Amino acid sequence: MPSKQRNFIGGAWVKSTSGETFENRNPADISDVIGHYQQSTAEDTEAAIDAANEASNEWAGTPGPERGRILRKASEILAERKEQLTETLSREVGKTMSESSGEVQRAIDIYAYYAAKASDFGGSVKASSNQSTHLYSENEPLGVAGLITPWNFPIAIASWKMAPALAAGNTVVLKPASLAPEIVLELVEALEEAGIPDGVVNFVTGPGRAVGSTIAASPSVDAVSFTGSHSVGEKVREQAAKDGKRVQLELGGKNPTIVMPTADIDSAVDIVADGCFGVTGEACTATSKALVHEDIYEEFVDEMTAHVDGIEIGPGLEDYDMGPHVSESELESTLDYIEVGKREGATLETGGSQLTGGVYENGHFVEPTVFSDVTNDMRIAQEEIFGPVLGIIPVSSFEDALAQANDVRYGLAAGLVSQNLSEAHEFATRAEAGIIKVNEKTTGLELHVPFGGFKDSSSETYREQGDAGLDFYSISRTVYINYQQ
Repeated sequence: MPSKQRNFIGGAWVKSTSGETFENRNPADISDVIGHYQQSTAEDTEAAIDAANEASNEWAGTPGPERGRILRKASEILAERKEQLTETLSREVGKTMSESSGEVQRAIDIYAYYAAKASDFGGSVKASSNQSTHLYSENEPLGVAGLITPWNFPIAIASWKMAPALAAGNTVVLKPASLAPEIVLELVEALEEAGIPDGVVNFVTGPGRAVGSTIAASPSVDAVSFTGSHSVGEKVREQAAKDGKRVQLELGGKNPTIVMPTADIDSAVDIVADGCFGVTGEACTATSKALVHEDIYEEFVDEMTAHVDGIEIGPGLEDYDMGPHVSESELESTLDYIEVGKREGATLETGGSQLTGGVYENGHFVEPTVFSDVTNDMRIAQEEIFGPVLGIIPVSSFEDALAQANDVRYGLAAGLVSQNLSEAHEFATRAEAGIIKVNEKTTGLELHVPFGGFKDSSSETYREQGDAGLDFYSISRTVYINYQQ
């Protein structure tokens, strides 16, 4: 096995030129140090970009089926190591073992999916209006793809960015989030063992100001895909735009679920609660507010409060219902928003406090929190909290609910719980979101369909996943061959 906790550049595991490292700790028990990772510099990042460029032509010229074979082997290696990877993920970001297992399986499936897609990546033949012309298109890779990934789904998002990039014939420079480098390092190890050629995949850890900014601004990088906060994403867009490179940004959400009188209350509570409190609310598609019809509002609030009071919280490795926040700063941010909700006049129905003592003593734990009497102009109804906090808003009609659901700067996911078919179709047409869920939680995605948001949730350029993922990492040329002179 290669040396752990180093950068992977040009096929070698190397230390940073800075000579410095940063440490990563288990958010459920901060006395548990997972490892020390390279505090990389712009110089390190440029070396990775150079390696990717040197390998670019050979990898682009590698037949699609051969690229697919390597991706398929990587999927098989990940499957063999699923138990180990699940434990790593739970230990590193605090997710429950059940949640971590599902995410690791997603990565396994993504590599298998794009392994098959690599064989079909090529182009298409079209009929020409000229009888003597052969008309077709060819797809080719862009070159070097710079990938900047977040901590909340570290192996899944790294996979759904990297697998299509590689399948299409691009080389990659990958910067993982500093809160979750270990699980991505183990992903890169699997690709190395699967036979990825030197320089095709490069992995550099460290701060965004040194690594991420160098990737985004480098004229030797042809495409940048970023998932993270809106503020950082806008900086990435600005840096990447200077030389006109292709940019893909996914930037968060403030996701509503509408609950109408035809809904079964128990099912509606389960759907909203699963969407809000799963993965400790640390998902860009997490349900953040419920817009509930006034006819069932009080009953919904009572049932939701009882449901949330039954959620068991503890270390992810012990597979409680909900784990800790990933870091102290994320915990403090959630607690700050809870105080904002109180000051704004919302009613705290349950939760709202940090958990301390006993199993919680060394971790970043918070109670799942429910506010009622929320209005749509409150900050807790407009700003992304990224924690297990639900605001419940009364609405008078479907039209009122839809208007309030759309009255927000974000547009990633939106849900409706209703047995009215007309409402379902109208919601799917008029909700201002890239992902529409009817009678399902807002979280949870299929890997073979496009993913992305509207408004401030996305650059609204190219979607991720499925065929859309390949579209972002490729460009087409159209060829006319007239075989008569």
